[in-house]
Amino acid sequence: MSERPLTILFMPESAYGPTNNCIGIGDVLRGRGHRVVFAAEASWKGKLTALGFEEDLVDLAPPAEEEQDPGQFWKDFIRDTAPEYRKSTKEQLETVTKPIWEALIDGVKYCEPQLKAIIGRVQPDVVVEDNVILFPALVTAGKPFVRIVSCNPLEAGGDGVAPVFSGLPADDRSEWDDFRAEYDRTHREMWTAFNEWAVEQGAPPLPDLGFLPEGDLNLYVYPEILDYTEARPLGDTWHRLDSSVRETDEDFQIPAELAATEGSLVYFSLGSLGSADVELMQRVIDVLAATPHRYIVSKGPLHAEIKLADNMWGAEFVPQAKIIPQVDLVITHGGNNTTTEALHFGKPMIVLPLFWDQYDNAQRVHELGYGVRLSTYSFTDEELTGALSRLLADTDLRARLAAAGEEIRRRDGLRLAADLIERAGRAAS
Repeated sequence: MSERPLTILFMPESAYGPTNNCIGIGDVLRGRGHRVVFAAEASWKGKLTALGFEEDLVDLAPPAEEEQDPGQFWKDFIRDTAPEYRKSTKEQLETVTKPIWEALIDGVKYCEPQLKAIIGRVQPDVVVEDNVILFPALVTAGKPFVRIVSCNPLEAGGDGVAPVFSGLPADDRSEWDDFRAEYDRTHREMWTAFNEWAVEQGAPPLPDLGFLPEGDLNLYVYPEILDYTEARPLGDTWHRLDSSVRETDEDFQIPAELAATEGSLVYFSLGSLGSADVELMQRVIDVLAATPHRYIVSKGPLHAEIKLADNMWGAEFVPQAKIIPQVDLVITHGGNNTTTEALHFGKPMIVLPLFWDQYDNAQRVHELGYGVRLSTYSFTDEELTGALSRLLADTDLRARLAAAGEEIRRRDGLRLAADLIERAGRAAS
């Protein structure tokens, strides 16, 4: 086997969670002397070279006339569809989930020629995709294809687990079949057309109602303490990364105005997409303002429209991976990135899910007792403040989570992922 440096091509979804995951893994590989290239979406231009990576970017739609922020398309999408998040997960299949798939499919088709050209230029030894949908050029490149699941691992499916995107409990199957039937009704025609197109591009057939096949190597980011392993065993090509927390964030010191006051310290973030719902952000902030605690708030792209209280500090962007270790509790939308980072650092959570797999993460955290799931748009003030008080006062839970965090960090998902990707490339060299 050759020991020459490998060329590794990453293509993450154009959102902060998957991109940050790939940044973390790619940084380890780059530190080992490998060439790491990102075929990210064009709005990330300059953000990845600043971290030492090569960029060979793609457009998922006709280029915008003005330069856009990273992931701007999805921020706009979430803002425009926010009223639909008040619906049940079953109702969202028609009005949120299906439109997301449609937008993803349009992006795949638009950038297929660009990706083929990138692969021709880069000549990767390994291709790594952290996304939820197949880009045929990546699996027809004739190189090891690594699939990363940095969403809830219900994405991998299985008869013994609740359907993905449902947020349904693990111990009550009464609504599982009905949800699956509605998913089939709303998605079958679209999936069939996409599968036929993908096969025409030379890709293998997709799994039934699935939008991405298994790779030669499959990695998923989820702590063992939350995982569904017993209910849904996975094959030998699957490897769990208990966490994958990037080490590229800048250091963070608690602002003086917060450090000088007393009270528990809480981190509040609805993610780069969820924070675009300013009304929801402000509702949560206004309830928290009346509590005796201190808050660090990730304000997101519409930060100028969000008004913080005196017991808070916030900014458009914050170095989340350096903040969470310093807080006592995390209030989150339940995105996989924040959920796994909270457990990586042993913190309890209050989860306010909006769409996609956030409901699955919220339900899993809640049913296993590592936090509280609240109804995002109909929670009462007392429910939120009560959950805060209970979780902060539960010393036994916080001790268990601290121990779990130590074990998660010991398993070092970043370097495990780098090892496995490196091995895949070496075996094919």
